[in-house]
Amino acid sequence: MNIVLKNNILTYEVGSDGIGIITVNMVDHPANLFNAEMIQAYNEAAMTAINDEAVSGVIVTSSRRMFMAGGDLRFLGKPIEDVDAFFKGMMTLHQKMREVETGGKPFVAAINGIALGGGMELALTCHHRICVNDTSIKLGFPEVKVGLLPGGGGTAKTPYLMGLQTGLTYLLQGTEARPEQALKDGLIGELVATQEDLIPAAKAWIKANPNPVQPWDAKKKRIPGGGLMTPNGVMTMMGSIGNVRKITHGNYPGAQYILSVVHDGLELTIDRALEIEARYFTKVLQTKEAKNIIRTGFFAINEAKKGKAKPKGYDFQKVNKVGILGAGMMGAGIAYVSAKAGMEVVLKDVTMEGAEKGKSYSTNLLNKQLSKGYTTPEKMQTVLDRIEATDDPNAVEGSDLIIEAVFENVELKAKVTKQTEAVLAADKVYASNTSTIPITLLAKASERPENFIGIHFFSPVDKMPLVEIIVGEKTSDKTIAQAVDYVTQIKKVPIVVNDSRGFYTSRCFGTFTSEGVYLLKEGVPAAMIENVAKRKGMPVGPLAVSDEVSLTLGLHVMESDPRLKDNEEMMELYELQKMLVHEYGRVGKKGGKGFYDYLPNRQKNLWPKLAELFNSDVDTLDAETVGKRILHRQALEAYRCLEEGVLRSVKDGDIGSVMGWGFPIYTGGALSYIDYVGMETFIAECDDFAERFGSRFSVPDSLRAMAEAGASIHDFHKMQEPVGA
Repeated sequence: MNIVLKNNILTYEVGSDGIGIITVNMVDHPANLFNAEMIQAYNEAAMTAINDEAVSGVIVTSSRRMFMAGGDLRFLGKPIEDVDAFFKGMMTLHQKMREVETGGKPFVAAINGIALGGGMELALTCHHRICVNDTSIKLGFPEVKVGLLPGGGGTAKTPYLMGLQTGLTYLLQGTEARPEQALKDGLIGELVATQEDLIPAAKAWIKANPNPVQPWDAKKKRIPGGGLMTPNGVMTMMGSIGNVRKITHGNYPGAQYILSVVHDGLELTIDRALEIEARYFTKVLQTKEAKNIIRTGFFAINEAKKGKAKPKGYDFQKVNKVGILGAGMMGAGIAYVSAKAGMEVVLKDVTMEGAEKGKSYSTNLLNKQLSKGYTTPEKMQTVLDRIEATDDPNAVEGSDLIIEAVFENVELKAKVTKQTEAVLAADKVYASNTSTIPITLLAKASERPENFIGIHFFSPVDKMPLVEIIVGEKTSDKTIAQAVDYVTQIKKVPIVVNDSRGFYTSRCFGTFTSEGVYLLKEGVPAAMIENVAKRKGMPVGPLAVSDEVSLTLGLHVMESDPRLKDNEEMMELYELQKMLVHEYGRVGKKGGKGFYDYLPNRQKNLWPKLAELFNSDVDTLDAETVGKRILHRQALEAYRCLEEGVLRSVKDGDIGSVMGWGFPIYTGGALSYIDYVGMETFIAECDDFAERFGSRFSVPDSLRAMAEAGASIHDFHKMQEPVGA
């Protein structure tokens, strides 16, 4: 091979057969990225090949495990200082890509690894796409998940390859398809069995297709399944518009703009369609929704996944053996994720029957994966063999970590702590999975409170990615570091918070459910409460969530709170919930009746008597006020956690709210929501709500001070620093 061009972005070389190979390897970046410097280097290499009469075609591939990760969000997440210049830059990008497509020589993308977003768009500039048939490879356009739309040609071009219906599904859902599915859907044109087969297959295609034309450049352009003006196209577009409105409620502009690009551009020339795409891409990048999603949903969460919350100066501590006390749903779930991560697990319960039942939870999950082809019988058995079910407390001896997951009772937790800590080595960690009880209180039962910490999982453990690590008064940095290492080892996302009743997530989540009940008591119809909450971006309504966690548990939490009798608003809520549980037997979903009636066919309907009990009137409050009360209340509690030092950072507050209880990501999270609304507006509305609905909406003085200083919520810790520090 003769190297023609080599730099820190790519290598371009030509073989004796006259076929050029462009190999992308962005050595200054952790992964290949679709950014301005890559596009410039790629265009230079491509045009060199096109202008060389000795070159018959070009293969585009990567020397990395990934073909290309996507667009550079470090750049895209920044404010656009000159909108016109940015748009012109996007048009230059399209022009360079079009020069490759129309240059008269065949280009083949030899996809050796993941190709997402901009990586897939680079592959679209090639006339043919060949991929290794490896189930670890993902292909598609996930931009909508970070509030954007594919801006490198993906939105305009995809329908030509996949048809309107499938193309819009990929674009609007951010589909990341495995190679076989991508081939079936038309995103790629060929599969090969191994990496070694890629280049020979690409060369064979080039030799067989010396004069290829992109489908969007063909004289008789054809959209698979029919274009916009066909009956199928009209139905698809109308259905997509309805679904987007139903799912996003207008909160995610990126999804709406995808529809606009496809609708406005598909009947035009590809160059005009790309101009439309560039305009909408420039527009979506200016939205606060996109900035919020990129900041929290991408950067903050990825940093947390890597263990950024870990105290400095501690090496990674691998957990080889974990002891789990309590084989109920939580303990069983923790056992599963730990064994899946390669750890030896001792799952201890009061009886062998209970312990074995807990282990069967893992068996059931793995059987589902086996039925879908996601695992093999051998791999499944390997995971199960790592879990030892037992009723012997001494079996946890030799553990690197013990996690207590018994019932929420201080005396019971103290008993199991004393019993099992005795067989735990002095330098190992003891953790409680409590969701509300202060860690400092639980640590009183420990002989080594510096090694005692909270590790709060969310249910169901196998699906929920967040883990809240709670630091007691005496918890050491070493213990925090070991807890973070464990959480990253099981591939969960850790945030670290300080001790408080309810900590951060349970405390703020409680305001979501309680505000729903306050609204109900005031006469707002239950259906209105639930629908408005979902319209604002919450995954489910507050009444449905109350049923999920159970009304009896809610009562238990309030009864265990020493502040109950002194808090008039909390007592009001308590008496209402006590009436529902004790007078009407409305205990929650598990009992088949709560705020909803649960039917045998898995359907649920709001309990009709709610309207009678609470004088339901649709004119009680307007929907906008209902929605603001639901979100403002959560954000205000999140701020109080920040002010009190329960939260250690704004980012952790945002991550915890989005991943812990489903606060809408388009706002950036419960704290960023204050900026999203506008700090002055937020304070004014909370003042109004405090006067009309209760002191729970009272605004802390420190937040007023931030508003007066013109600060962002992300300036909180800077504002707390003493002058001259």
